[in-house]
Amino acid sequence: MTVADLLGGEQGELREAVHEATRGVTEKYGRKYWLDCAREDRFPDDMWQAMVDQGLLGLGVPEEYGGSGGGLLGVVAAMEAMSTAGVPLALYLLTAFAREAILRHGSDDQKKRFITPVSEGKERMCFAITEPNAGTNSFKMETLATKTKNGSYIINGQKLFISAADAAEKMMVVLRTTKASEVLDRRSGLSVMVVDTKSPGLEMQKQDIGIVMPDHQYIIYFNDVEVAEENLIGAEGMGVRYMFDALNPERMLVSAWAIGLGDFALSKAVEYASERAVFGKPIGAYQALQHPLARSRAQLDAARLMMYTAARIFDEGGDAGYYANAAKLLASEAAVAAVDAAIQTHGGYAFSDEFDVATIWPVVRLLRIAPVNNEMVLNYIGEHVLGLPRSY
Repeated sequence: MTVADLLGGEQGELREAVHEATRGVTEKYGRKYWLDCAREDRFPDDMWQAMVDQGLLGLGVPEEYGGSGGGLLGVVAAMEAMSTAGVPLALYLLTAFAREAILRHGSDDQKKRFITPVSEGKERMCFAITEPNAGTNSFKMETLATKTKNGSYIINGQKLFISAADAAEKMMVVLRTTKASEVLDRRSGLSVMVVDTKSPGLEMQKQDIGIVMPDHQYIIYFNDVEVAEENLIGAEGMGVRYMFDALNPERMLVSAWAIGLGDFALSKAVEYASERAVFGKPIGAYQALQHPLARSRAQLDAARLMMYTAARIFDEGGDAGYYANAAKLLASEAAVAAVDAAIQTHGGYAFSDEFDVATIWPVVRLLRIAPVNNEMVLNYIGEHVLGLPRSY
């Protein structure tokens, strides 16, 4: 029984259709192209345009705003397929979940100005929330937008670990419009704005991150960056609500990223274990190698079903918080186990560029701590699902 069979009906058909469309990209721009871009310090523009041409950037966006519908489930399916082929792009994930806040809380004009160009491939959008002193605890952020007499905002502050900022024309920024010291409730005073990455006063500094990926990380400095009032999404000070409307989809898309890379590593390990013979028969016959691979298959598929359950509930308008968080937890841990098993299966060859296995490890290991660490996911489940006392 396939995943499409388990999803059933339109959802299963949608996943299969998206995977078929994604193959139109990955068969032309495969792992070698992706690695070459990463190592040559260039964004995979040709692959991105192919994704646009295949309609992947329009997934999850209503037709009136340049999209093709399909809900978040379609976007998750595309991220899963790209990752399974070994060519995930963080900017695709960022673009997809960042626009959720606009789709749900933006004006019609904002949807046309910000979502349509992204869906049609004319612009790209990244996402900025993390700060040097506000990582896991976003409420401590200090980047501040101050309203001027003419109604615009002046932003000052700093963000870091901002993926693909150099490749994006627009940046969705979560910041404060009221200082934390001036609010009674720490959740108050946060707002969401869309900023042009070419704005005067906005500076980028590339971070030295030891992960092979074509999406690079940047520190962003805001030095009196002016943003028009019409770029404020929703109401001023209500950003925490909008932020979580974006972060639950983020959890699901990160799950797809992890599961896909787990599948990619597992397929390499199975192929190698079926052919490599040391003591007269393929090493895949030995339980010491076979069992970790078999366990990884079960763990990845369990995480996959939780991920698609979360996407279905989200698209139906339900509360997907637990399912999105649980999917992220299960997917990241399953992916780490799968890649570790693949490395063990390949032995020393895992660290050879020819076999391209060890390169997967830093990415999946990162997904246990980013964009939210698994300890905070467990805190969420403990408090909001099990009803246990708050632990932090």
